[in-house]
This record gives sequence, structure tokens and C-alpha cells, in this order.
Amino acid sequence: MPSDLSNNLDFSASKRGGAIQYVLVVDDSKLQRKLLTLALSRWGFDVSEAASGAEALEMASLQRPDLVLSDWMMPGMSGLELCRRFRATEGEEYSYFILLTSKSEKDEIARGLDSGADDFLTKPVDNNELLARITAGERLIEMQRSMAQSNRALSETLTELQRVYDHIDSDLQEAKKLQQSLVKERFRALPVGDLSLMLRSSGHVGGDLVGFFEAGANHIGLYALDVSGHGISSALMTARLAGYLSSAAPDQNVALRKDVDGLFVPRPPDEVVADLNNLVLDEMETEHYFTLLLAFVDLETGHMVLSQAGHPHPAVQRTDGRIEQLGPGGFPVGLLSGVRFERFELTLERGDRILILSDGVTECPGPDNGMLGEEGLTDLMKELAAINGPAFLEALIWKLTEFNGSEDFPDDVSAILFEYHGLPET
Repeated sequence: MPSDLSNNLDFSASKRGGAIQYVLVVDDSKLQRKLLTLALSRWGFDVSEAASGAEALEMASLQRPDLVLSDWMMPGMSGLELCRRFRATEGEEYSYFILLTSKSEKDEIARGLDSGADDFLTKPVDNNELLARITAGERLIEMQRSMAQSNRALSETLTELQRVYDHIDSDLQEAKKLQQSLVKERFRALPVGDLSLMLRSSGHVGGDLVGFFEAGANHIGLYALDVSGHGISSALMTARLAGYLSSAAPDQNVALRKDVDGLFVPRPPDEVVADLNNLVLDEMETEHYFTLLLAFVDLETGHMVLSQAGHPHPAVQRTDGRIEQLGPGGFPVGLLSGVRFERFELTLERGDRILILSDGVTECPGPDNGMLGEEGLTDLMKELAAINGPAFLEALIWKLTEFNGSEDFPDDVSAILFEYHGLPET
């Protein structure tokens, strides 16, 4: 006589620790319910009985069973309909559902699976088979609950990450406002010309900065710098460098010195760049370096003295439409000690203008990944020759957007436009 699996295993109520603890038996036959309940109770399960599908749903709403054993054929609500409605009310915790049936046709089994049943047992129920099916169901529920727990943990982690991201994004928005505020004036009308500035970061914050400062009687200093890299560390270095070229505190501006009368006057720009190079290497613990173009303009004559340290060539647009891109190129600041920086000179005539910009313009990629380049810049300046002031810089951005095919440039874009009108004729 074959051994009874239920007699070989100890499923006492005090020792059960599986995923299935509470079982709901649903059958319109009181005898069938009692037979199943006796076996299940002997194996250590907590068992409740329902005589109909409607009663089962009501009981399940009060306490969700881990396992439902339901007869298929019942008056009123069938086991199939019960399973369908039971699944419709299911929450996060999964319950195993076994249909008891005398049906064995494949199409009937398929209907049961479509309704949400997990397994089937043929009546009359064999206890060994029932216990084996419950054990298989426990493994499935354990996996489901483990997955649900992992999903909850993942959801909590994602929620926390979103909270952190929102906090960082809020901080970056404030940082962007602060960095943009470093360019205190975007336009200034001078007696001899108009000065326009533009700063546009590729992210929240970037490494570009442009600015100007008064440099004594009849002189103005212009600077454009581009710190290597992107993001917060580049922006922090940019903010620090802005303090060394301050327009608000000339006594702290490394590009100025006092003459014999105690008035601030320009220093040679190549010496200023050399001092900044030593300062970065000796006093700043950073891996960043930066390119720089520093220029002084004599407002009476239009004469300019400049030093270029790896920054793109300034482009001069003459009154006859010619474009001249000038400068020796030079070496970036903060890479090597002992580097010799050069100065060069040019003169703006009445009606000329000079454009000082970052490599985010000339290295802007097109649809074929080819860069705009110096020739492309020359073409753009000629195309925009009739546009002046801030409108020129806005039009330049529009043209770059057309060339790039997107408003999202891969690098920061900054520029200074100085349009020289000359002293009023007397």
C-alpha cells in the first residue's frame, strides 16, 4: 500500500512557517469542505470555509487568504467567476488559487488559466497530490513576495533618489542664477561704442565667463575665459577667477595697477596672464585649467592690447565687411609653469567691431558632426553684418541652433561684442 506523504511530514500548526498559512476552502458541498478542512488542519494550516462564491469574496475582503481551494461547479457563482473576481480585488500580496474540477478538457483548462487560476486538482482530491500542489504554490508565492519586497525596496530607493535629484536640481538652479549674476551688465552704451555680452551654459552651470571693467581714464578691460570641464567644479573655479578680474573692487583686480598719481591703469595683459598662471599652479589645488583672452581698449583711439592664452581668435569685422581673425593662439593657463605668454595689438577704426567668443561657438557640431570652425564663423558674421548689439548675439545663437539642429549645445557658449563708433566728431 503506498505511503501517505501527509503522514511522513510534520505539518503541525506550531511548526508551519511557509508562505501559505491561511487557506479558504470554497465548495457548496459541506462534506467536501469538511474533508479538505480536516486534511489541511492536520497539516498545520489555518482554514476557513465558504459555501458559495459570494460568501468567499466577503470573507476574503476581511482577511486575505494565502490559498483558495475552490470547486469549479457551484450554483450561483462558479469557481471560474470567483477566481476572476478574486483576482480583480487582489492587492500587492499574491494569493494562490487552485480549482477543484472533474473537467480535463484542454479548452476548459485554458479558460481556468485565463481567469487567473494557478493550478487544478481533479475530484475526488488525492491528499498526496494536494499537498504537493500546495508545496509548489508556496515556492511560487515566496518568489512573488520576495520580488514584491525587492520592488518595494527599489521603489523606495528610486523615491529617495528622486528626492535627492530634486534637491540637487534646485541647488543647481540657484547656482545657475548666481553664475549668471557674475555678468552684471549684458549691455553698456559707451560714449565711443556699444558693449554687448552673452553667457549661455550647456548645463545648469558651466566654465565660461565674460566680463569687463573700467581700467582708468579712457580705458576699458575685456576678458573671456573658459575653464576646462563642465559642471559645478568648473563653475566654482570660474567664480573664483571672476574675483581676480573684478569690476567692483579695482584694488583686487590683478589686471590693474596704480600709477604715480594713485590712479588705476592697465597692466600689460601678457604679464597678467603669466601671474594668473602662477597663481593657479601655486595656490589652487585643482586639476582644471582655463583659456583666456584679456584685452584693453583705448576708448579715444580704438587701439587694443591683447593677450591670448589658448582662447579662440578674436574676430574683427571691418566697415567694408572683411573679417580678420587675429592672435598668436597661446597656451592655456594653469597647465605648465614657466610658460611665456605674448601680447599683440590691433586698432579698431570707426564702424569696426570685435567679437570675442568661446570655443563653444567655433566647435559647435553640425548634423554631420563637422564643427562650425573659423570659416563658418566668418560666414555667420558676414550674414549678420547688418545686425548690431544684443540682437547680433541672439541672432548668432539662432544660427548656431540651425547649424547644430538643436538648442542643446554640447559646450558653453559665451561672447563679447564691442562695436566701436569713435569719439563724437567736433
